[in-house]
Amino acid sequence: MSTKFASYAHPDALVDTDWLAANLDNPAIRIVESNEDLLLYDTGHIPGAVHIDWRRDLNDETVRDYVDPEGFTKLVRQHGITPDTTVIFYGDKNNWWATYAMWVFQLFGHTNAKLLDGGRAKWIAEGRATNRAVPNFEPSEYPQPATRNDEEHRAYFDQALAHHRAKKPLIDVRSPKEFSGEVTHMPEYPQEGVLRGGHIPGAKSQPWATAANPDGTFKTFEELQQIYATNLGLKKDDDIIAYCRIGERSSHTWFVLKYLLGYEKVRNYDGSWTEWGNMVRVPVEKGM
Repeated sequence: MSTKFASYAHPDALVDTDWLAANLDNPAIRIVESNEDLLLYDTGHIPGAVHIDWRRDLNDETVRDYVDPEGFTKLVRQHGITPDTTVIFYGDKNNWWATYAMWVFQLFGHTNAKLLDGGRAKWIAEGRATNRAVPNFEPSEYPQPATRNDEEHRAYFDQALAHHRAKKPLIDVRSPKEFSGEVTHMPEYPQEGVLRGGHIPGAKSQPWATAANPDGTFKTFEELQQIYATNLGLKKDDDIIAYCRIGERSSHTWFVLKYLLGYEKVRNYDGSWTEWGNMVRVPVEKGM
């Protein structure tokens, strides 16, 4: 285990590139790449990694929701994942979509999961092996979950609204310009998908990227404590909701708060700003 990991609340939630390189042939793990760029996997990936497409594999094709227990079970079985399999997630964009995929797995109770610190970018920057071979695993026997465990990990609109009214912690992890309402999306993206810019009144701005180093790895426990406990004033018994635009960046902050800092009640509001900013007659605040 990396000495940096030892100070985290749940150090086993992360692996480093050295550990993964030494465990590529370990039958007890399954490596999962999940990216925003859906074509990136085909250009080369960590040997043995399977591809989980966050749009096709994790989301319902009609309703804005996640797959049902039957869909999840079908997905993990086809990749040879059992309840005892340790799933190692990694991806592009500083691991947004890896944490997002890991978060969805938590909704179905698959807690035997870890994140590759630094993700795809760090692996490649270190000159480690990649290939284009698509692994084919024997389908597994995975019992179908009775339901999704949304209550522990997921926040809905009405719960975010209740947090606003009760002045409970709401963490907006988007960029400062998105928070202020100057733009409605990340600068490099089309400004579309939401009718109003701004933020939930009472929410605090803490961009997700403040938790990451330039190479995409997470900052130390002490640095993260300074950001979230000292600067934001979050307490261990707080009921925290994080949000962004559609839940991918806020899943990164959810991981930081829950696994690295040990906050016990953290939920990701995946409806996020595309839901809140399109709702009729909900309060919106602009500016910093």
